[in-house]
Amino acid sequence: MATLYQLHSAMDTLSRSTEEMALTWRAGDSILLLGTTVAFIEWLNAYLDENEIQGIMGIYALADDVAQLSSNTTAKLNLNAKLTALLTDSEWVEMTQNTNIDGTDVNEAKFDKVVTIAL
Repeated sequence: MATLYQLHSAMDTLSRSTEEMALTWRAGDSILLLGTTVAFIEWLNAYLDENEIQGIMGIYALADDVAQLSSNTTAKLNLNAKLTALLTDSEWVEMTQNTNIDGTDVNEAKFDKVVTIAL
């Protein structure tokens, strides 16, 4: 199984957050950018390379968080090309649980661990 790393980081702590993530990273893990962290996606990509984080299954952001960015910022970031998907809150919960939102069981959760890094 894989780990979902949830990053909630300001620009000045993003490098350190990425270093922390690299300590336990395995190919096939994914990243969810929380809050304004999505605005720093270019820097995140540079820090991922710097920390030799490879084999990323997906990079996600919450639709509500992206909606808080200005339309000019969103356009400049070109998030459609850099994110695997924008998630609603319910999709985020479903992604990390052993049951669907409607309460029905699923065979396995997509992730066996969810780690939040908020420095």
